[in-house]
Amino acid sequence: MDALQEQFYTIEDIYGLPDGERAELVDGQIYYMAPPRTRHQRLVMFISRKIANYIDEQKGLCEVLPAPFAVFLNKDDLNYFEPDISVICDRDKLDEKGCNGAPDWVVEIVSPGSNKMDYVIKTYKYMDAGVREYWIVDPEKNKITVHDFTGDNINEYTCQSQVPSLVLEGFKIDFTDLQEW
Repeated sequence: MDALQEQFYTIEDIYGLPDGERAELVDGQIYYMAPPRTRHQRLVMFISRKIANYIDEQKGLCEVLPAPFAVFLNKDDLNYFEPDISVICDRDKLDEKGCNGAPDWVVEIVSPGSNKMDYVIKTYKYMDAGVREYWIVDPEKNKITVHDFTGDNINEYTCQSQVPSLVLEGFKIDFTDLQEW
């Protein structure tokens, strides 16, 4: 009897998906993504706008890029991510296809069905790849979990908090400014 062989996929398979179908690739396994809901997109826009405005005001060198945006986390063909928000301060990592290597800061908005991916799989993959700061924004739980991978710290905040960034010195987002969680 033949042993079952596990199927591995590559970035080529991701680019071969039908138009409109989105997925991420983790260690050769494809994880399909449902279209984001309105609340999810409002949070992406709110956070992206706050970060981008601060970078512009400070005349900073970092760039904020919302999904869909390709992150080739490990510079291999078995891992491909589309973080909800990526902040990249080393512009040498950017090309026309996306980010080659770890962004400095990643924000993921938890959606129905993405709990395990956001809280477990991506936490490990982002930490291992060298992401410095990782926010998990969970609208169902009204909380923001901030991982500081440089200091190995985890802080939790509520939707009524001002959440500071580690990557952008002096920056914080006041989530009470958000009209609707």
